[in-house]
Amino acid sequence: MDKSMIKGMAVGGIAMVVLGSGAVTGYKAMTKPKFADVVAVKEVTETVVTPHERCEDVQVRHQAPVKDEHRVAGTVVGGLAGGLLGSAVGGGKGKTLATVAGAAAGGFAGNRVQKNMQEKDVVTTTEHRCKTVNERSQKVVGYNVSYRLEGKDGVVRTSFKPGPTLPVKDGQVVTTPPPSENKS
Repeated sequence: MDKSMIKGMAVGGIAMVVLGSGAVTGYKAMTKPKFADVVAVKEVTETVVTPHERCEDVQVRHQAPVKDEHRVAGTVVGGLAGGLLGSAVGGGKGKTLATVAGAAAGGFAGNRVQKNMQEKDVVTTTEHRCKTVNERSQKVVGYNVSYRLEGKDGVVRTSFKPGPTLPVKDGQVVTTPPPSENKS
């Protein structure tokens, strides 16, 4: 064998080692998983309290304004009626006493009747009443995703609901939303 043939074999051998190691490295890169299997997805929620004003029209009953606070009209009319009835009873001094007693009793009764009538005299108005109420709701803030990658289980939090798999890059699960879901 001559020298050039030995050199050619040496260069060829080195080239084969370099190419072989590159092929092994490429093979390992090609066999790394590109996806992790999603095992379970659990929504992560928080309670949101939103205050707002709720208004309604309400029928309200008020006592009507009183024109005769001291109930003079009832007392006078009752006194007159009682006096007339009292004068119809008895004779002489008894008639006078009955008239006075009838007037006093009639005046008292007339006063009470007017008081009862005034208390029952009501006016209904409509009032617009408002109050602040707090509405509670649940808002999804993310997802706890359990996954399996190369036989090992793990959990990550994502801002999107994943499908049956999650992408893997450089041996790590990618938790950013896919481009089609990243439109806001």
